[in-house]
Amino acid sequence: MNEIGEYSLILALLASVYAVITPVIGDRKGSVAMVKSGEYALMVVLGLLSITSYALMNALYSNDFSLEYVYSYTNRELGWFYRASAFWAGQKGSLLLWAWMLALFGSVAVWQNRKMNRVLMPYVTSIIAFTLTLFTMLMVFASPVFSRMDVLPGDGYGLNPMLENPGMVFHPPSLYVGFVAVTIPFAFAMSALITGQLGDVWIRTTRRWSIFAWLFLTFGNLLGANWAYVELGWGGYWAWDPVENASFMPWLTCTAYLHSVMIQEKKDMLRTWNMVLISLTFLLTIFGTFITRSGMISSVHSFGESTVGAYFLAFLIFCTLFSIALIVWRLPLLKSEHSLDSMLSREASFLFNNLLLVGAAFTVFWGTMFPMISELVQGEKITVGPPFFNQVMTPIALAILVLTGICPLIAWRKASVKNFKKNFMTPFLITVAGSIIVGLTGVTQFMPWLSLTICIFVLATISMEIFKGVKARSASGKENAPQAFINLLWRNKRRYGGYIIHTGAVFAIIGMTGSWFNMETEATLQQGEKMTVGDYTLTYYKYDWTRPKETKEEVVATLLVEKNGEPIGYVTPERNTHYTKTINGEMNPQPTSEVAIHTTYKEDLYVIFASLNEDGSGTFKAHVNPLVKWLWLGGVIMGLGGILTMWPDKKERERFLARHQ
Repeated sequence: MNEIGEYSLILALLASVYAVITPVIGDRKGSVAMVKSGEYALMVVLGLLSITSYALMNALYSNDFSLEYVYSYTNRELGWFYRASAFWAGQKGSLLLWAWMLALFGSVAVWQNRKMNRVLMPYVTSIIAFTLTLFTMLMVFASPVFSRMDVLPGDGYGLNPMLENPGMVFHPPSLYVGFVAVTIPFAFAMSALITGQLGDVWIRTTRRWSIFAWLFLTFGNLLGANWAYVELGWGGYWAWDPVENASFMPWLTCTAYLHSVMIQEKKDMLRTWNMVLISLTFLLTIFGTFITRSGMISSVHSFGESTVGAYFLAFLIFCTLFSIALIVWRLPLLKSEHSLDSMLSREASFLFNNLLLVGAAFTVFWGTMFPMISELVQGEKITVGPPFFNQVMTPIALAILVLTGICPLIAWRKASVKNFKKNFMTPFLITVAGSIIVGLTGVTQFMPWLSLTICIFVLATISMEIFKGVKARSASGKENAPQAFINLLWRNKRRYGGYIIHTGAVFAIIGMTGSWFNMETEATLQQGEKMTVGDYTLTYYKYDWTRPKETKEEVVATLLVEKNGEPIGYVTPERNTHYTKTINGEMNPQPTSEVAIHTTYKEDLYVIFASLNEDGSGTFKAHVNPLVKWLWLGGVIMGLGGILTMWPDKKERERFLARHQ
């Protein structure tokens, strides 16, 4: 089976190269058969990579430790659930997953456009296949998936204990889906530049692909934050780690792109800017893949191997020059007949939103790369920590949030004083009242007070827009308010799905604002002793030591939790030791913590069992993290809004086909 997988991978590389060349030659010669042959080759790559993936999964589940990859990421005690996550836990498996997804998405895109966009499709196919060629070439030459062990071991090294968490089953694939899906709109954009088809056809064709990519980038980032929160045991969910930043940057530019294309669709403006944004988003996905696999950074998220870094760097440079060359070449055709009429208009608010999002992405890029740049220039690596990112990103995020509230209320082309009074007076009064209430609840620090005030403003504007829509629909008397609300969302999916996404974003910002009020304490306690953090008192009751399997020791502490003197239950943080077997049979200990979290919508009590001491005492760290649950709730709401926005609309589809067939 391993040999079948290996040969399938080699054939997939050859088919990818064929799919790069044949459609372009077919288009130049006017041969429909050659173009179709290239498209079919892309589907052949999908079939071959599916065989390769099955072969690797079979090896993982059958404990075939003759494969170096299986030995490195599984052992006989690893359960079936986490055995699946071993597929993408290492570099080789993650490259295979990426390539398989790209072949799948590329095949779907080709099938969707089998009867339309035929001018674009030869180049779309070629660009997707060119990206596939990189990944298949890496897996054949630089990082062979089916490389064998020199000696057949009796057991595997095992999965990193920190990856044995449900979040790591879903977090990496979610990010990969987002990263890979960006390739589809990028391929259409570059094809539009090559062919000169620079209207809004390529944007409308790939709108759902772009939302799909953004949705999974959102899920991936939030699932990663949640994993860090519950698994790493440091009390937070975002540390501005370079790999976290690598997945956050394309999310920022993709968000900017989704807002910007609306202006091109409605006003035929920002054509060049949209080409820049989609190119930048794609390049940032490749950049993120490069820095996690190049050995340039040290992170709990990154891959230690560096054999593929040069390939990714060369590909990144080529794609950057290719994109710039095409955009510069087509600049005369990208110029729009329309321009910005006023700085006080909805178009201007979208543009400012874009500039802030791209500015945020550049800030994160600079902070991520600065240690490497300083080492290259001065020979000394100067670390840029969370204080820098928090200080710079906070005002940018709040400015973006303000524009989120302003944009739905401001008029297209040019806003008037009458428009301002009509649309802004009610949200303004609600915001003033809300800001006073926020201050009365004890929020006296300026930045969190400002953040929560802006959140109230945005929620007020969204609520007012929805209320006006429901009122207009129910005025006829044919629909009651609940029916009007449901029909309003269903018949205006794009607009009101966007409002739902913005609502989720506000809830997420509320959750992040709570970090200004975090409290923490650390204490070493004998059994029966107490520690206090905020309104909570924790009493160390006992500990239990067990060894559920040969490779794991568990020490579970039990603490009674009281709030304002009233018992509310027990928490049971763990301090565990995992033992991994080397090929020589030695056992390497790896200590980990399993935090205990008592969560409410007001705050989380977050307890870490730092160590069990020889005298039976335990060292504990306790945090009170306000409003964290609002972050996760916001993520769910953003996801629901994204799903509604990309849900198929029959009438929209019919209008699109009528215009472009």
